Amino acid sequence: MSGMRQPDHRRLTPALAAGGASVVTYWLPSVALVSRRARLALGIRATISAADAVALTFDDGPHPEATPAVLELLARHELQATFFLVGEQVERRPELARRIAAAGHEVAVHCHRHRNLMRLAPAQVRADVDRAAAAIEEATGTAPRRYRPPYGIVTLPALRLAQARGWETVLWTRHGADWAAAATPESIAARLLGDAAGGDILLLHDSDAYSTRDSWRRTVAALPLVLDRLDALGLRVAPLD
Repeated sequence: MSGMRQPDHRRLTPALAAGGASVVTYWLPSVALVSRRARLALGIRATISAADAVALTFDDGPHPEATPAVLELLARHELQATFFLVGEQVERRPELARRIAAAGHEVAVHCHRHRNLMRLAPAQVRADVDRAAAAIEEATGTAPRRYRPPYGIVTLPALRLAQARGWETVLWTRHGADWAAAATPESIAARLLGDAAGGDILLLHDSDAYSTRDSWRRTVAALPLVLDRLDALGLRVAPLD
């Protein structure tokens, strides 16, 4: 999440932009308003099929402190997650991107620079996404196969590009608002899992590069609470596949 310039997610709902069918905009809290049939038609995924599991995903990394801390915790619990990586961060720290993949986690495309796609021309979107994918593949030796745009905002050019690259566009069903200055480990866990159910895709961030400084520390502190509460709910963590 971007700190000062992020969209007002309380007001964004699934809708066609005023210019006609050129842009489709989504923000997670409203994704449930979009029918599963419509999401499938657009090539957008927001759930997993397992009725007894949730998927754990992280955006905005890699980060020199947050990512190792998250990886250590996941390894301790023998869990797999998907990391939607930012290309400019991968270029700065390719060894961390390699470490994520070497630990058995999925590496996927978030962006190269963390920007609202509605402010970018199609050529800019293409250049951004392709540079991110190239950086991830060069660092990890793995070609990404999934994509999640910044802020969960999806434009039609981005959807078409993802489809042309053979990528699945993945959003989420629950997030912990862990980027916010007022967030605490307890609030993150409570918001993330308030009425969580099997099939949910959970969103957290292993970086503070685009959010409140040191927000990652609260995310890392929240993870044990999240795992304990998932266990109490009878839910396991499963990969996106």
